[in-house]
Amino acid sequence: MHSTLIETLWPQLQIKYRLLLVLGASLLVALAARVTIPLPFSPVPITGQTFAVLLVGALLGSRAGAAAMLAYLAEGAVGLPVFAGARGGPGVLIGPTAGYLYGFVAAAFVTGWLCERGWDRRVATAALAMLVGNAVIYLFGLPWLAFFVGPKHVLTAGLLPFIPGDLFKVVLAALALPTGWRFVRG
Repeated sequence: MHSTLIETLWPQLQIKYRLLLVLGASLLVALAARVTIPLPFSPVPITGQTFAVLLVGALLGSRAGAAAMLAYLAEGAVGLPVFAGARGGPGVLIGPTAGYLYGFVAAAFVTGWLCERGWDRRVATAALAMLVGNAVIYLFGLPWLAFFVGPKHVLTAGLLPFIPGDLFKVVLAALALPTGWRFVRG
């Protein structure tokens, strides 16, 4: 198994600093949630969250990435305005976008797991890791959203309008990770 980029940069990081990284990563996702474009035909907005979630998983690894997403959900659950549209509170965690939010935990874990196995070293495999992580978010989000919009409308409300932006975010992340590794290796 390989180290993540963060573990390579700081191999002997103390637990208190690892916890700060997890908290900082959750705040990165909260900041990315501020980039929000509402869609008039869907309760799901376009956001920067997925980019941040996948990047967090890749940088921190499976366990720390998933922990950061759990921290993010906890922050929102207690009412902090960390979700898209500066929303927070337990209502968001049972609303139409809740499946996507829960999918963030699994996506960060899966993306981190793949990157711990070296998938973040090359552009093609980094892109594949990001696509897999993105698919995990949809696997959680779409069935949940279907309860709110109906199975007939779930693809137009929760998948199809997001594909171009998700592909763009995957490309950005897939370029950033191998570039980071080249920087570290000198």
